[in-house]
Amino acid sequence: MKNYTITVNGSVYDVVVEEGQTSGAPVAAAPAAPRAVPKAAPAPAAAPAAGGAAGSVKIEAGAAGKVFKIEANVGQAVKKGDSVVIVEAMKMEIPVVAPQDGTVASINVAVGDAVEAGALLATLN
Repeated sequence: MKNYTITVNGSVYDVVVEEGQTSGAPVAAAPAAPRAVPKAAPAPAAAPAAGGAAGSVKIEAGAAGKVFKIEANVGQAVKKGDSVVIVEAMKMEIPVVAPQDGTVASINVAVGDAVEAGALLATLN
């Protein structure tokens, strides 16, 4: 038997898999257990969600997590320290702020997206 840990849609399952016989003897079929078909991981957003030109100032995630809320819109003026995106990590809401004054040029994520540390969330001009 082999033990595996499988994650399906965010739920973690411990699975035990029995190895089949290698001899030529037939094996009685066991009742089929429900199967979980894994989905491919979502591709990271490659283009800005708003379709605008990307700005020169990047706003990146400081920690891995899930996009909880988008606080700013494309074209909105923001000041240094204003919250642009909120990322949820380990049940904490972490604001990702503008590093300087500017105008939001693009929002590169959507609410619910999983992001890694350093992922591009938005850009400013």
